[in-house]
Amino acid sequence: MKNVALVADYMTRDLITLSPDTEINKAMHTLLRHRISGAPVVDAEGSLVGVLSKKDCLRAAIEASYYRDWGATVARHMTRDVATMEAGEDILTAAERFVNGSLRRFPVLEDGRLVGQISRADVLRAMADSWK
Repeated sequence: MKNVALVADYMTRDLITLSPDTEINKAMHTLLRHRISGAPVVDAEGSLVGVLSKKDCLRAAIEASYYRDWGATVARHMTRDVATMEAGEDILTAAERFVNGSLRRFPVLEDGRLVGQISRADVLRAMADSWK
């Protein structure tokens, strides 16, 4: 019997992360420069405290347009209630979470610390590898 693949086996480890104290305008440009739809927000200890998406940035841009002030931070606009996966979770469970929800990617934690991110494409690749 084959070993069961884990989220840790297929997740992306090299992530662009943001600090809660980063100015929102700078964070928005980071997302655009790296062509990513969002980034995990981590505190000084490396703990996940939120996620900032392009949608969050659009809300911030609208607010800044009204008030003519780009001085807000990531912490003010990020999503705080973040669904995550554990690095040791098996790929089949991960696939089921993607199928049963609307999220396209999950931050991955190990012992409470951010260690990567897994996407639908990563899980599909894992499933395809298991069929070989």
